[in-house]
Amino acid sequence: MKKIKPIVLLFIVVIILALGFYPMESYISRPGGAYELSPLVHVENGDEDDEGTLSLLTIALSKATPLTYAYAKVTDSQKIYPADQIRQEDEDEEEYNVRQLKLMSDSQFNAITVAFDRAKKPYTVINHGIFIFNVVDGGGAHNILKPGDKILEMDDLSDLTGDVIAKYLADKKEGDTVRLKVEREEKVLTKEVTLKSVPGVLEKAGIGISYTENKVVETTPSVEIKSDDIGGPSAGLMFTLELLNQLLPEDITKGYDIAGTGEMLQDGTVGRIGGIDLKVIAADKKGVDFMFAPDDDIPEEIVAKNPDLTSNYEEALKTAKKIGTKMKIVPVKTIDDAMEYLDNLEPK
Repeated sequence: MKKIKPIVLLFIVVIILALGFYPMESYISRPGGAYELSPLVHVENGDEDDEGTLSLLTIALSKATPLTYAYAKVTDSQKIYPADQIRQEDEDEEEYNVRQLKLMSDSQFNAITVAFDRAKKPYTVINHGIFIFNVVDGGGAHNILKPGDKILEMDDLSDLTGDVIAKYLADKKEGDTVRLKVEREEKVLTKEVTLKSVPGVLEKAGIGISYTENKVVETTPSVEIKSDDIGGPSAGLMFTLELLNQLLPEDITKGYDIAGTGEMLQDGTVGRIGGIDLKVIAADKKGVDFMFAPDDDIPEEIVAKNPDLTSNYEEALKTAKKIGTKMKIVPVKTIDDAMEYLDNLEPK
C-alpha cells in the first residue's frame, strides 16, 4: 500500500479545516434550549415555592461554514439567513451582539414595569444616560468609544436624552471638543472627543455614534434578573410571567411546565418574534405542557407583499402538528391573555 505523501495529507487537512471553519456571509439558526426562569429571576422576599415551572426559549445562531451550510440545506430543523437579514447595514459582528444584549436589557425593563403595574407594586424609572450601538469609522469617537458604552455626562450635562444631546451639539463646530463621563464594563471613565464630520456619513461635525436612551428601573421589592449571554427581546413575556409568579401569592403555574416566547411591549402587548418554529422544537424537547405564542396581527399592506406570512401563533401551530408534539400551543396578544389562561387552568 502506498503511503500518502505529506504534501497531499496537508492539502486534505487544509480542505477539511476550510469546510469546517471558514466563515461565510450567512447565518445558521437551529433550535436552542428551554431554560427555567426561577434560577434566573429573583424578587426580594418573593414567592418561589411553586409546583410548576416557567421557561424561556432560545434559538442558536452562528456564522455558517461550508460544512454547516451544506447540512442546513438538507435538514428541516435548521434555517439559513443571508447576513443582511441578521445584521443591520454597516453593522459588524460586535455591534450586532451589543444590539442583541441591549434588546434583552430593554425586554427586562418592560417586563419589570408591566409586572409591577399588574401587581400594583411601586417602581421608579431613572434616566441612565445614553447607550452606544455603534461608532462611525473615522468619526470623532473612533478608537475612543466602543459599542456598549454608556455616556453618563457630557461636559456639564448629566441628564442626557436624545433631545438634550441634539440641542447641545447643534451650536458646536468642527474641531470643538466635548468631555464625556463613560460607563464601560462597570468602570467609569473620562474621555474627550473632538467633533468631526465624515463625508457621506456625517455631514455636520459630531461625536460619530448611533445610540439610544438608556433607562433603568428601581423597584420595591428589588428585582435581579440574570440572563448571561442570551440576547434579543423574545424572553419578555416569560420574564413578566415569572416576575408575577414571585410577586403574587398564588402559584400561577398550577403545577404545569410552561414555556413561551414573545416580546413584552410597555403597554402589555406581546410582540412578534423570529424563529418561532425552532422554539416550538426546543419547547417540545423540554417536554413542557403548554407553550405561549404571540398571536400578532399582521397589517394588510404587509400581507399584500408577503401573502405566505402568518402570525407567530399560526406558524407555531403548524410546526407543532408537523412534529407531533403533545404540548398545547396557546395564542396570546397581551400579558392579560396569558394570565387569564393560567387563571382558568385546573391545578395539575
